[in-house]
Parts: sequence; C-alpha cells; structure tokens
Amino acid sequence: MAYGARADVVLAAEHALIDGRPDRNAPLLAGIEDLELVLEDSPEDYVVAAIVAQAHMDLGWAWRGTGWDVEVPARNRAAFAAHFERAEEILAPFAHEAATSPLMAATQCALLGGSATDGRAVADRYERLIDLNPENPRPMRAMGNHLLPRWYGSYAELELEARRTASRTQAVWGAGGYSWVQFDAISCDDEACARLDLPFFVEGLHDILNRRPDPYTTNLLAAYCANSIGQAFSGNDHADHVRAQIADCAGWIVREHLTELHPMIWAHAARGFDNNLRVQCPTRFAASGRDDAMRIITSLFQGEIAAGKRVVFTETGPETRAA
Repeated sequence: MAYGARADVVLAAEHALIDGRPDRNAPLLAGIEDLELVLEDSPEDYVVAAIVAQAHMDLGWAWRGTGWDVEVPARNRAAFAAHFERAEEILAPFAHEAATSPLMAATQCALLGGSATDGRAVADRYERLIDLNPENPRPMRAMGNHLLPRWYGSYAELELEARRTASRTQAVWGAGGYSWVQFDAISCDDEACARLDLPFFVEGLHDILNRRPDPYTTNLLAAYCANSIGQAFSGNDHADHVRAQIADCAGWIVREHLTELHPMIWAHAARGFDNNLRVQCPTRFAASGRDDAMRIITSLFQGEIAAGKRVVFTETGPETRAA
C-alpha cells in the first residue's frame, strides 16, 4: 500500500529518467512537491512521513540507476544524495516508531542505500524489522545483500547473521531463514557463494516449501535455482561447484511442488531480481520469462518427453501422462 501511495510520482520520474538524461523541462519535482504538501498538512503522521521518505528514496534510485558508482554521472549522483538526505531529514523525528512499526523499520532499512555505516549497524536495523514481521522474507534477503563487502559488511558477518536469523525465525521458517539471508548475496558474489554452508542452505529450501507451498514461492525458488543460480557460472571453481548443486534443486522443486507457472517471476530471476529494473514492455518481459521457464522445465522432464509422454501440471504438482 505504501508503494501504491507514491507510485504515480515515482513512475513518472522513472519514465523521464529512462536513459539517465532527462529533458531539461521534465517535471521531475512536480509529484514529490505535492507529496511534500501532504506531509506539511500532517507533520505528526509517521505513516505519511514514511511514504514521502520512500518516494524520495525511489526518486534517488531512479536518478542513480543500478550501475557501479564510477559509472554514475555527477549530476545523477548529486540528485541521488539530495533525495536520500531529504528522506533522512523527514524520518528523523519518527525514529522511535521503528521499534514497533514494520513500515517505519522497513523505511529505516531502505535509508541504508544512501548512507555509510558498518555491518553491525546494518544487522541491528534489519534484525528489528525481521523480528517485527518474520513471515516476510524480503528484509532477510535485503540484509544479506547489504552485508556483502561491496556494501557494509563482510563474509563473516553475512554467515553469522544468516545463522542468527535462522535461529530467531525457526518457528516460522525452520532452517529457511539461513537460505533467505543468503538468497541474493550468493547470486551476485562468487566468494559468498563459495563460502556457503550448502547442506544448511538446501535444508532451508525444503523447509521454506514445506511451510509455504504456494505457487508464488514455488516459482520463486525454482526460477532462482534454475535461472538466477543455474545460469550464473563464472569460472570460479568453488562457487560454480556450489551453484551446480543449487541448480540441481530445481528438479525436486518443480517435480514435487510446481502447480502453475508465473512467467514474471522467471523473467525477474533471469535478471537477478533487480528491484530497479526498468521494464519497458511488460508483455515481452513476461514472454521471456515463460520461454525461460518452458526451456528449463522441458529439460527437467526430458526423459519422459522422449518416451512420448506429456507433462500436465495439476493442483498437487506435475504429472506425466501418455500423449
């Protein structure tokens, strides 16, 4: 709901910034100025403050893009910093709300993207959010990414916090907390992948699907294993050995759990689940995901298909039947 409240403002700016060089007359501030007026009318409402701050952060990322820092033009970097500084200013009076409000705790975590801090502070901030809403895996995934050395942490801190999160969320996810924290980190970092406790990670995948066997989660994990990890071999022998075994998990995930196909998830998986990805044509994007999924699923059932059978997805999972 928080995103819906700011979506028009953010999407308009993202469209204007689609190539990183907006037209001189593009009304980039019109929408955010309107939100600032709403905040001015409700200066003590932390929900409004969080929404306006999130809008500023979204605009900051729209200016910056997802490239390496050295690739970002000075003008774009300055706009990114300005939006994050304003977001921090808006949130400052409501810092105490983060102790009890998942919305404010999540907004405080999002603010990390524009600050310089250490791994312990990052972990503390995410730990608060995870404890407020342990059934939501997104903060766990984000924490793992932010604990990589390229951001604010180290490989040792990543492993430690993954294990601590698994312990704290055991009642909800079993060993799945470990897998969620490592989820995005190992998909983009060879060393993190090479250091992974693979048996614990795979145990976590099983526990996640045993506790949440819905189509969304099944597609997410299948696409992740087969595409995000399975297509990411880098030449690092240790990391690629781990990747190969995670990719093999797609087989049992699809065979035991998949009941329907969600092409958008597969399309996002092929692009590393980039939250700032700019999709210009959703139809073509979804079609690419469907093509990837069908190619991978066909390979998993290659033996049955070669024997003349067809694969039918039912409410209890895939079945092979005579053609």
